[in-house]
This record gives sequence, C-alpha cells and structure tokens, in this order.
Amino acid sequence: MNYIPLIGRILFSTIFMYSSIANFSDYYIYEATAKGIPSSYILVPLVGVLELLGGLSILTGFMAKWGAWLIILILLPVTFIMHDFWNVEDPVRHQYVLMTFMRNLSIIGAALMISFFGPGPFSFDEYKARL
Repeated sequence: MNYIPLIGRILFSTIFMYSSIANFSDYYIYEATAKGIPSSYILVPLVGVLELLGGLSILTGFMAKWGAWLIILILLPVTFIMHDFWNVEDPVRHQYVLMTFMRNLSIIGAALMISFFGPGPFSFDEYKARL
C-alpha cells in the first residue's frame, strides 16, 4: 500500500510534464493570443517551464507541497481564461470546453490534496522528515 501515493504522483505529474512541452508550440501561443493574453509568446512558454517544475516537484516528492501550489496558481487563471465555456455558442465546442474546464477543476482539487497531505512515502520530502 505504500506504493499507492508514488503511483498517484507519477500519474498526476505526467500531464504537466507533457503539457509543458506543448506550451512551446506555436498552436498554444496562437490560442492564448486569440484569447487576448498579452505577450503570449513569453507567457505561454513561461507557463510551460513552471508546469515542468511543478510536475517534477510532485513526481519526485521534492518540495511537493510547493510544487502543488505552483500547479494551482498556474491552473486557476488558465482554467477560467482559456476554458470559458460560458462564452462558447457552438454546442459541440461548448461541450469540449466545459469538459476541459471540469478536468482542470478536478486537477486543482487533487493538487490541493497534495498541498495539504504532502507527497507521501517514497519521496524526498518524506526521506528528509525521517532524518
């Protein structure tokens, strides 16, 4: 049972490490520009770097509570700005944007749990606490 939090951290952090790479694509920068994000050519890659740092922090369990807060601080504005389903008129697109909005809310919830409970066993934070 001690491996469950480790498996959870691996699965949870995967989305951020994958997404961090995508934030360097022209498509993500274009999407942010279309939403009116100023300096999106700087902000989107910066979010990618922060996502990678937060994801690696949670994965390794090194300062995982801080990594979870970093993910929360990234996802809150991204969720409400980029996934504004209430402004989408096309029913198919509305459903897609609503689903991504709800997915982000659930990820924020999981990150809040990590920020409260910590990374659990098999983490650098747990190892430091035992010393």
